[in-house]
Amino acid sequence: MSKAFTKEEPDVDDELDTEETAPLPPGGRNYMTPAGHARMKAELLHLLDVERPEVVRVVSWAASNGDRSENGDYLYGKKRLREIDRRIRFLTKRLDKAEVVDPARQQNLEQVFFGATVTYLRRRAGARPGPDDSEETITIVGIDEVDPPRRRVSWISPIARALAKAREGDVVTLRTPAGVDELEVIEIVYATVD
Repeated sequence: MSKAFTKEEPDVDDELDTEETAPLPPGGRNYMTPAGHARMKAELLHLLDVERPEVVRVVSWAASNGDRSENGDYLYGKKRLREIDRRIRFLTKRLDKAEVVDPARQQNLEQVFFGATVTYLRRRAGARPGPDDSEETITIVGIDEVDPPRRRVSWISPIARALAKAREGDVVTLRTPAGVDELEVIEIVYATVD
C-alpha cells in the first residue's frame, strides 16, 4: 500500500493541551506581577509575529518540493508548528485569566501577601534558636513566574501559604516531607519584581 494512504500516528503531546507549569487552582485567579505579564505577552507576540510565520514559510517551501513522507524540513516544520500553536493557546489562556498585581503598590505593607519578598529564619519545630537556623529569602510571585534559583515561589506553594498574612516577628509552621519547620518572619518588603 502507498504511504500516501496511511495515517501518521500523532505524537502523544499533540493530543494534550498541557504545559509543564502548575495548573491554576479551580476557580482561582492567575495573579501575575507586571514584569511576568509583560514577559508572557512578549513571548506570545514573538511567537505570533516572528516564529510562526517563519516556520509556515519553511513548511510551505518544503511542501513545494514534492514527496512529504521523507522530507525532513516538512516533517520537522509541521511538528514545530504544532508546538508553537500549543504554546500560543496556553499563553492566550493564561493571559486572558491574568490579574496583574503590582507589589510596589501594595497597601498593607505589614503582612505577607502576593508580591512580598520575605526574609525568615527556618528551624526544626521545637528546636531552640541556634547556629543551625538558616536565614532564607523568597519572593512570592505568580504560578507562571516561579524561578527556584532566584528564590521565586508561587503564591499557591506550601511555603507561601504558610507565610500568608504573617507579620514581622510571627512564627508560622510549615509541614514538609522531612518534618515540621518553624519559620520566623524577620522582614517583609514590597518592591517591583523584575
